[in-house]
Amino acid sequence: ARELAQRLSAELKLPVVVDNKPGGSGIIGTQAVVRAAPDGYTLLYTTGSNTVMAPALMKNLPYDVTKDLAPVAQTVEGGVILHVSNDMPVKNLPELVQLVKSNPGKYSYGTWGVGSSGHLTMEWLKRKTGMEMPHVAYKQSSQLLTELATGTLKIGFTDPGAPLPFIETKRLRSIAVTGIVRLPRTPDIPTFQEQGYDFEPVGWFGVLAPAHTPAPIVERLGALITRIQNQPDMVKKVAALNVQAAQAKSPAAFQAVIGRDLKMWKQIVADTGITVDN
Repeated sequence: ARELAQRLSAELKLPVVVDNKPGGSGIIGTQAVVRAAPDGYTLLYTTGSNTVMAPALMKNLPYDVTKDLAPVAQTVEGGVILHVSNDMPVKNLPELVQLVKSNPGKYSYGTWGVGSSGHLTMEWLKRKTGMEMPHVAYKQSSQLLTELATGTLKIGFTDPGAPLPFIETKRLRSIAVTGIVRLPRTPDIPTFQEQGYDFEPVGWFGVLAPAHTPAPIVERLGALITRIQNQPDMVKKVAALNVQAAQAKSPAAFQAVIGRDLKMWKQIVADTGITVDN
């Protein structure tokens, strides 16, 4: 966000200030933008978790993402990674599914929290395949990764960046990444789709504006942000985090991504019954 703000400031010849508003799982920051004047001077830099997963999980959000925000530009994207400990006798996703199905209740899996994309993705996979496996929610990815490396935990999901030191030193085995595109720092990890599991949504960051922001402003900002994200040195900075410039190249394309992901996550939540109190 800060790198983007700096480059936007240079292009627009205006100061672009990042104002962190933590709290409420992103609700506080989002609500501040929803209430702002729709003039293009207040923007929301946020995650897919806040934009498409929170509405699926939380019943009492004080805003409607589809009505109160206008998509401007998707910036980066990257799937979450599924790992197993090195002592697990599997090397790919189909082998893991077969092992867990053959041993119902024997294994558990970890993620960085209840309602996280890793949690919902595995619950989707369990329903699709008939696996029986309880969830363990960790407060920090570092603890999850340490327990995977020691074999205390056998199966776990993480974001794309946190496990890089563990992957590079082969302290765990990474067997799948969500989405349809492999990640830049870990190109040897095949996607869910490549292994026969059609799960398209991935984690992403993006910029949104208050609803009713004039279309010419949205289009101008969207084109500028997309151009900045695709600058060669920006692509390198992003790739270092094991994510990539987003595939959506216009506000309309970003809106389509949000609509697709909202529909998918809402269906997964409805099927699994997972909720998060807000």
